[in-house]
Amino acid sequence: MSQTTSEVTQASVSLVIHEVLTLAEAAEYLRVSESEVVELTTKHELPGRKIGDQWRFHKQALVNWLCIPEKRDFWKTQLGALRDDPYMDEMLESIYQQRGRPMTEEN
Repeated sequence: MSQTTSEVTQASVSLVIHEVLTLAEAAEYLRVSESEVVELTTKHELPGRKIGDQWRFHKQALVNWLCIPEKRDFWKTQLGALRDDPYMDEMLESIYQQRGRPMTEEN
């Protein structure tokens, strides 16, 4: 049995609508309080939109957000990464030369 174009379109619209979550649904999906979702969203840490006085969240955007490491942990993984780089001194010297500054400050 084949579906008509209208039935396929309605199914697609239904799927998209279910991908958009309310504040309560987003909080339930993330298993945190609604106030925490609002706090993260207003800090621009969690993807969401306020429409009038209501919040809306795209489920896939929340999934993507969960897959990205926290920004504040980035430097913990990067500090010391260049410590043993044999070209570090040469690279620093080049950077200071390009900026027209000495590598060390003189009194």
